[in-house]
Amino acid sequence: MKVAIVVLNWNGASLLKKLLPTIIKHSKDAQVYVIDNGSTDESIGVLSSEFKEVHLVQLNENHGFTGGYNIGLKEIKADIYCLLNSDVEVTANWLLPIIDLFKKDAKVAVAQPKIIDYYKRTSFEYAGAAGGFIDRLAYPFCRGRIFQEIEEDFGQYDDTSEVFWATGACMFISSKVFWEIGGFDDDYFAHQEEIDLCWRIKRNNYKVMYSSMSKVYHMGGSTLSNMNPKKTFLNFRNSLFNILKNTSNFRWPLLIGCRLLLDGIAGVRFLLEKKPQHCIAIIRAHFSFYTHFLKIKSKRKGPFPKLRYKSKSIVFDFFVKKHKTFLVLRE
Repeated sequence: MKVAIVVLNWNGASLLKKLLPTIIKHSKDAQVYVIDNGSTDESIGVLSSEFKEVHLVQLNENHGFTGGYNIGLKEIKADIYCLLNSDVEVTANWLLPIIDLFKKDAKVAVAQPKIIDYYKRTSFEYAGAAGGFIDRLAYPFCRGRIFQEIEEDFGQYDDTSEVFWATGACMFISSKVFWEIGGFDDDYFAHQEEIDLCWRIKRNNYKVMYSSMSKVYHMGGSTLSNMNPKKTFLNFRNSLFNILKNTSNFRWPLLIGCRLLLDGIAGVRFLLEKKPQHCIAIIRAHFSFYTHFLKIKSKRKGPFPKLRYKSKSIVFDFFVKKHKTFLVLRE
């Protein structure tokens, strides 16, 4: 299989200098590409002078995560794309366990490695951890990370298993399937677009996998930190997009109604925590959702099969039942 490691870069010259050498060293069986999303720093100069073996796809402006990959990947020919954040450090032999998943099962369309915190190397990292899931209300969480609660890695998720979504920080995806389902949705710009992508893939009877035999270290927050109000806006709005696009005609009105209530409670919680910018971000997210409602609704395409959920409500499990780890959740 022809594998392309594709790093999306925007003003990340320092990260390229720091982490590209390791990617090149440990990816001998793959071609390394950088899609530059209209950087205004010295990224292009660094690539042309220090990393001549890296293939550059240069875009004229910042198209976000979704647009950057949708446009840039059209220039790259490969069987498998590895969509890799510029703030990820890879490890020796990280490719083979993942590629084997694709070789052994034609239904595997997406896979991710174990995601460990770059700065605290005994802990999972927020964005992806040991594979992503959603509850019945479409709130995302991970094995190893529920809301802001992040677990230490002591081998509890050392396996190869099917998950619901894979992190955009390090996502391996079949190029055939990526284009078959239409790639990322540009209306998301960034955040939760990988959940939408994986959800559409699973609805079309493909698998999303996780393998602990491959491991990478993710810095996290290089574009937007976890507590940036803009990230709050995108996460809340795009989560509503996910519901409208990916749930059945019967379910989506009920789920949107539930989320109106729960998102309102989240807004009040932010106020009590003296974070008014995040409360405002939630309000803006809902108004943006209403503005885009008809456009997103027009993208609804079946099938909408019944899915299994690890939690009926991760909000209830976490805040009321005090279930802080994935291992104690019940379907």
